[in-house]
Amino acid sequence: MTKKKKVIIGVLLLVILWNAYIILHHNVLADPVQEVLKKLISCCMIDAAFIAFVLGYERIISLPMELWQNRQLIWKLAKNDFKSKYAGSYLGIFWAFVQPVVTVLVYWFVFAVGARSDMTGETTYPFVLWLIAGITPWFFFSDAWGQGTSALLSYQFLVKKVVFKISILPIIKVISALFIHIFLTGIACILMILCGYYPTLYWLQLPYFTLCAFFLVLGMSYITCSIVVFFRDLGQIIGIMLQVGVWITPIMWHLDSLSRPFQILFKLNPVYYLVDGYRMALLDKMWFWEHFYSTAYFWIVSAAMFLFGAIVFRRLKVHFADIL
Repeated sequence: MTKKKKVIIGVLLLVILWNAYIILHHNVLADPVQEVLKKLISCCMIDAAFIAFVLGYERIISLPMELWQNRQLIWKLAKNDFKSKYAGSYLGIFWAFVQPVVTVLVYWFVFAVGARSDMTGETTYPFVLWLIAGITPWFFFSDAWGQGTSALLSYQFLVKKVVFKISILPIIKVISALFIHIFLTGIACILMILCGYYPTLYWLQLPYFTLCAFFLVLGMSYITCSIVVFFRDLGQIIGIMLQVGVWITPIMWHLDSLSRPFQILFKLNPVYYLVDGYRMALLDKMWFWEHFYSTAYFWIVSAAMFLFGAIVFRRLKVHFADIL
């Protein structure tokens, strides 16, 4: 049996098990009609993703294989990329952490001190903790997506080298942004402890949600970094989208303030899963599998994003050197 058949059979078994779990999973508190619709939509999305995987196997699997084979080079370049950003300043990488901390302090002052409004809904958490838990994954998402989009433009001297694997460039930028995210996550945990919210087993979910954010933004970066080479205005458009996104994502306001249809609409944003996930882990003491359909939806969307990004990148990369 060839390696391709083994991989496809393995994925097929996972799809069958996932479909079976969805069908057998039952929420006694949910509306029966909505429960059936959720199960039907989830199964259809999973099956469609599997069919797409089988049809585009060669184009899809090549990218993960290249990343794995060049993992040591990726790690070295990611560390160099992070250090080089602040090489010319006196305080060095210190500036990488100043901006997000100052941003959190400004938001906290405006909403918790200036506006003096209860932004956390029915929760009893201090606003600054609720804000930090939600905005920490957003900082990583926005920074990584912005850097990942410009990866080919930043390293265009490497893109023109025939022997260099340019497929590793977007992940280098995402890992570089991950260093800052790990630091900010540590700061968030320290603030939780100082305010009396001590570590629990639920905090073990933080690496899981970091992986979720990493996988989502990596797939998006492969799409946008490929397109921005031909359409430079995309970088400016993404910048505007990120400015708007921090406000339309429930980071500084509570989703419960909206009606049910609007809540469902905002939950379709995969970044909401990350924001809500960090709050579940640090404050709400909930496990991610308690939100089964949200978890399934996030991974289906993220996998589809990554697969689409792999296909787009592979089709367009032959033209990158000519355009740049």
